[in-house]
Amino acid sequence: MNLPDELLDSLKSLSGFNATAFIDVHSRNEFETSIRLNPQKSKQDLPLHQPILWSSYGYSLENRPSFTLDPFFHAGHYYVQESSSMFLEEVLKQTVSVKEPLLAIDLCAAPGGKSTLIQSVLHPESLIVCNEVIQKRVSILKENVIKWGASNMVVTSQDPAAFNRMSGLADLMLIDAPCSGSGLFRREPELVQEWSKQAVQLCSERQRRILADSWNVLKEGGVLIYSTCSYSEEENEQVMDWISSELQAETKRIRLREEWQIEESVSAGKNYGYRFWPYKVRGEGFFIAAFQKITPVSPFKNSRRNVTGTVSSMEKEAAAQWIELKDEVHLLFQGEHLAAVPDRWKSFIHYLIEEHRVRYAGVELGSIVRDRINPDHALALSGLLKTDIPCVELSKEQALDYLRKNEGLYSDIPNGWILIQFEGAKLGWIKGVGKRINNYYPKEWRIRMK
Repeated sequence: MNLPDELLDSLKSLSGFNATAFIDVHSRNEFETSIRLNPQKSKQDLPLHQPILWSSYGYSLENRPSFTLDPFFHAGHYYVQESSSMFLEEVLKQTVSVKEPLLAIDLCAAPGGKSTLIQSVLHPESLIVCNEVIQKRVSILKENVIKWGASNMVVTSQDPAAFNRMSGLADLMLIDAPCSGSGLFRREPELVQEWSKQAVQLCSERQRRILADSWNVLKEGGVLIYSTCSYSEEENEQVMDWISSELQAETKRIRLREEWQIEESVSAGKNYGYRFWPYKVRGEGFFIAAFQKITPVSPFKNSRRNVTGTVSSMEKEAAAQWIELKDEVHLLFQGEHLAAVPDRWKSFIHYLIEEHRVRYAGVELGSIVRDRINPDHALALSGLLKTDIPCVELSKEQALDYLRKNEGLYSDIPNGWILIQFEGAKLGWIKGVGKRINNYYPKEWRIRMK
C-alpha cells in the first residue's frame, strides 16, 4: 500500500503519530474482525476471542467466519462492527444519563452500527431516530434496525436541515460525519486512490454544514457526539474548534484508561478529541469528540400533542393475538401496516410520520386482512412477539435453505402462520396452506451464496 506523501506529511504534528509504525501497520494485511452482541438476543455460536476493552458487548474473533452462512447473523443476534467505533459506548456513559429516557438522533446513521449501539446503551424507554440522507443507503439501515428487534427506533431519510424545525428537542445528537476515510485504508485499500488534500477540505466543509444545519434540534444542555474515520486535523481538531467557537458548545473530556492506548488530542482551541492509531489499538483509525450545548434554544411546539386513537378495537384485538398490549405500547398505521411504537413517544412519532420522511418506526406488526394480521418479518425478529406463537425448529442446513427462500423443505406443517427458529433464534415466517408451504422470508434479504 503506497500511502500518500501528503497524508503522511499532514500527520507529523499530531500527538501520538509514529510514521514508521503507521507505514508498517498499513504494509501488513492484518486486521481483526469484531462483533457486538445484541443484549436482547445474546445467544450466538461464534468463537469469541477477546472482549473489546471499552465495550460491554464487543468481542474480537480469531478468524473472520462467513457471516452470510450464520443464521444468528440474520436473526440480529449480533452486529459486525469495527472495534474502535464501539468506543461510542464509553463516550455515552460519560456524557449523558443512561438511566433516564432520552431522545437521541443519529444524523448520518447508515448502515446502523452506531444506532444499534446507542439503543443498547441508553435507557430502554429512550427513542432513537436514525437518519440517512443518501437514499441508496436507507435500505440497509432499515434492515439492520429491523434485525436488531427493538421497538424504540425510527428510521428517517431527510437532509439534516429538516431537523432544525424540531427546535431544542434532542437530548443527544450523534454525527458520524462523512469523511475522507483515511482511517479505513487497511480494510478498504481502494480509498487510498480516492484520498487527496482537496477531498479532505471538501469533507471538512460538508461536516460543518451538517453541524450548522442540525444544531437547532439539540436542546440546551444536550450533548453532541462528533466522529469521523479520518486521521486529518482539518476534519477533526479544526472542526472541534469550529464547533466550540461558532456553535458555542463546551468540550467534554473523556476519562481514559492507560491500557486502552487511545490518544487524547488537545486542539489549538483547547478542545478534547480522541484518536485511534491502528498501531496502538486493536482497531482501525477513528476520531471522536463530545460537546455540550450551552446556549438557550426556543422550545419545540408539537401540534400533535393530543393524539387520539386511530386504531379500531378490531385491529387491537388482531394485534393482541401476536403481542402483549401493555400500557407502554401504542398502535398506529404506517401506510397499510399496523405498527407498535412506545406510548411515551407516540405524539412525537405521529408528528414525524406526518411532517417528515419516516421510512420505518417501532415494529411493523403486519397488514390487516379482514379481522386478522398477516405478520411482517419485523414482528418475527422483534422483542414484542408472544412466546406461545406456533414455531418450528430447524437444523442449520434447513435454516440456511429457509434463508435462501427455498420452498417445500418442511413436512407435517399445520395450516397457518408458523415461526421458523434455529436454536431459539427467530428467523421469520412460513405459512401452511393445504399441502403447500409458503416461505415469507423477505426476497431482497435472501442468501444468494451457495
